[in-house]
Amino acid sequence: MEIVCPIDAELGTEISALLTPPSPADVEEYLNELIQSRSRQCNGITVKQNGELGKGVYADSDLKEGKLLLKDQMLVGLQHSSNKIDCLVCSFCFRFVGSVELQIGRRLYLQELGVSAGRDCCEADYSAEDEDLDDSGPSSSIYKEKVPLPKGIVESLMNGGLKLPYSDKFSLPPVVPCPGGCKEAYYCSKQCAESDWDLSHSLLCTGERSEAISREALVEFIQHANDTNDIFLLAAKAVSSTILKYRKLKVAYSEDREKTPNVAGSPHLSLLLKAWKPISVGHKRRWWDCIALPFDVEPSDEAAFRMQIRELAFTSLELLKAAIFDEECKPIFSLEIYGHIIAMFELNNLDLVVASPVEDYFLYIDDLPNPEKKEVEGITRPFLDALGDDYSVCCQGTAFYPLQSCMNHSCSPNAKAFKREEDRDGQATIIALKPISKGEEVTISYVDEDLPYEERRALLADYGFKCRCPKCLGEEPKLCD
Repeated sequence: MEIVCPIDAELGTEISALLTPPSPADVEEYLNELIQSRSRQCNGITVKQNGELGKGVYADSDLKEGKLLLKDQMLVGLQHSSNKIDCLVCSFCFRFVGSVELQIGRRLYLQELGVSAGRDCCEADYSAEDEDLDDSGPSSSIYKEKVPLPKGIVESLMNGGLKLPYSDKFSLPPVVPCPGGCKEAYYCSKQCAESDWDLSHSLLCTGERSEAISREALVEFIQHANDTNDIFLLAAKAVSSTILKYRKLKVAYSEDREKTPNVAGSPHLSLLLKAWKPISVGHKRRWWDCIALPFDVEPSDEAAFRMQIRELAFTSLELLKAAIFDEECKPIFSLEIYGHIIAMFELNNLDLVVASPVEDYFLYIDDLPNPEKKEVEGITRPFLDALGDDYSVCCQGTAFYPLQSCMNHSCSPNAKAFKREEDRDGQATIIALKPISKGEEVTISYVDEDLPYEERRALLADYGFKCRCPKCLGEEPKLCD
């Protein structure tokens, strides 16, 4: 029996208004305003519509090979739960925080405790005042081929009692705790902490100062997402951000109305539509309609599979609703809306990657001249051996970038996502792969270009994407050989 969401049946008109695509002119205006914003670096690009092909990013000047085209600030993003054991990063900008010693020590400490990914790894206190760390001894069984360290060494790294040689060359911003008191979010600065709080975290914080209507329900929602699909956490950030923007717009509207008392009418839907605008530009379809069919699901079982995905989304939505529901923003708690939000991330997400300073540190030590290298490695080698082959794990997550998501696919792209040495946060960085002429579309590849033709074709077809290279645009849409 198909699940029916009561809000979908009750608020059909409002939901339809939210899902009505903005006009091409409105989309173009909104995205080009982002290009002009100070939070982004955009060089020689613009967004425009191209008839039936839809929106795309185009060069508005001649661009040289290797030129930085875009540093795009994410709309929402998250670090994968499993990656939180390996990397302590700012929950807003995703810079590594603390120190090289803390990064190494924390990771080894959590491994010793046998912490499971996405659960207890955020519950530890990383401050120097933690005196309980010495109570837990190492467990060599977790290391397999890794070499355990003597008892107390890891704790000394975490608590600042042990400083590694040359680590000051890789200084990191201090760890700033969540203003709401949770042990799940940490920041690189007070500014990032306040920005994240104002944007979405105030409703999604599990700490004592959380503004959620039920912290218990919120914990249950987070656990469900960690157990099933962390794309729900991205969707929750989008919902929370919309609610908080709506509330700010309502305050501003009320202040204006006091100045102009004769203003009439209910502002709720118009303000909600304004708060919803960043999502309205990006959503296209419902999650259960567009998700690729797994290889182990037979075509005959596709309908049942998509029904299960819909039910999974409904379960997540009900948990989120119990945690942060707002009556005036009721339409965005419909299953139809929730499905479109999730699909926006399914179809447009980009891997969030930030290089690890731990890798940089050990590479620096390896490049030291002898005999200095030998002397220093006498101190650092035990930690490298304890970390094993995974010592260089970077911050990994997923995010939605408004401008990057407008870049269309080509099997012969002229640009790519590429992190330079100086790119140490979660912004998307796009550079030119070859010279790009003024007026030419800027394209990237959605799939690995080295994959065989049939695999590339299948991957794109799963999500309904088409190639935008000149060859394919001039023929029946197909992938380039």
